[in-house]
Amino acid sequence: MTKISSKRAWTVTRRNTLKFTGAGMAIAGAGLGVSQPARAATKLRVLTNFYAEPGHGGIYQAKVTGLYEKAGLDVEIKQGGPQINGMQLLTGGEADILMGSAIGAIASVQNGAPVVVIMPTYQFDMQCIVTRPEVPSIAALKGKTILVSTLGRGSYWLWMKDKFGFTDDQVAPYTGNYQPFIQDPTMGLGGVATSEPYRIEQAGVKNRYFLLAKDGYPPYGYPMLTMRPTIQKDRDAVARWVRATLEGWKSFLKDPAPGLAAIKADRPDATDGFLEYSVKTIRELGAVDGGEVKTNGYGAMNDGRWKELADFMVKAGLLKPTTDWKAAYTTEFVKDLKIMPS
Repeated sequence: MTKISSKRAWTVTRRNTLKFTGAGMAIAGAGLGVSQPARAATKLRVLTNFYAEPGHGGIYQAKVTGLYEKAGLDVEIKQGGPQINGMQLLTGGEADILMGSAIGAIASVQNGAPVVVIMPTYQFDMQCIVTRPEVPSIAALKGKTILVSTLGRGSYWLWMKDKFGFTDDQVAPYTGNYQPFIQDPTMGLGGVATSEPYRIEQAGVKNRYFLLAKDGYPPYGYPMLTMRPTIQKDRDAVARWVRATLEGWKSFLKDPAPGLAAIKADRPDATDGFLEYSVKTIRELGAVDGGEVKTNGYGAMNDGRWKELADFMVKAGLLKPTTDWKAAYTTEFVKDLKIMPS
C-alpha cells in the first residue's frame, strides 16, 4: 500500500512539475490450476481542497483500511492548500479527482471546462458565520462588520447580501487571522463549522455559529469532481472509486480512528482536540449521513438542489441563464448504490 503523501511531499512533488507517483499493485487470479496474468491496479490521483482534516475522512479511511485496494485501485492522496489552485490542476491533467466546490463546478462548465461532480461529501455546505454568543441571528449583523475571505466574497457573501440585505461596506478581509474578531465583539466572521468555532474557542473567546445551509444556502459541501474524459476513459474505475469512498465514509463515521491517524500523519500540527471537535461536528450536524442519505444512501444528491444553486448563481450574476448547468454533475455513480447509514 502506498504511503499517503505529507504536505512536505506535496510541495516537493509540486516543484517537480507535479508528478504523481505511487507503487503499482498487482491482482493475481488463478483458474483450473493455471496462473493468469497479473492485472495492475488502476491508479487515481486525488487532490483534496485543503490540508488534511476530518472533512477528508472518508477518503483517508478508504485508503488505510484497504477499501481502495479491494476495489482494484491504487489511490494517491494529495493535500490541497491556500496557494494551490485545485481546479487548474484537475483541468491541467495533474489530478484525476478533485475535492472542489459546487459553485466552482458550475462556473467551470460555463467557462468551457468538461468538469463534472461525481458525488458530494457533505449534504450541505459547512460555511457558517461565527459570532459572540449573545448575537441572536445572522440578520442581527446588518450594519456590522463581517470578516469574509476573497473566495467567500464571490460565493456565499453574494447569497447573504440577497438573503439578509447586507451591503459590501460591511465586509472586511478574512485571511485566516481571526484576531480582529477577538478584539471586536460586534463582528461576525465567515468560517467553516468544523474549524473556526473551535479555534476561536481555544483562543479564549466564547462564540456561536450559524450554518448558512439552515437559512437556505443551497450548495452541496466538498463535492468530488473529475473530468468527463476521465469518465469516458474508465467509467468503471470512477464507479469503483465512488463506492469505495462512500464505504470509507460509513466506516469513518462508525470508527474514525484509522482515518484520523492517517490525517494526523499528513498534518502533524493538527491537535487531537481539533480532530475530535471536527468529527463530533460532522456527526452532530448529519453533514455526511443526514437528510436525503437516510432514504437514498451515502452520496445522495438530486436535481432540485442543483437547480436551486443554479438559480442563485443566475440571480447573483455568476451564471448566464443559457448555461447548461446540468452538465456540471451526474448522479450516475451514486443513484443506485444504496450504501445506507447503520
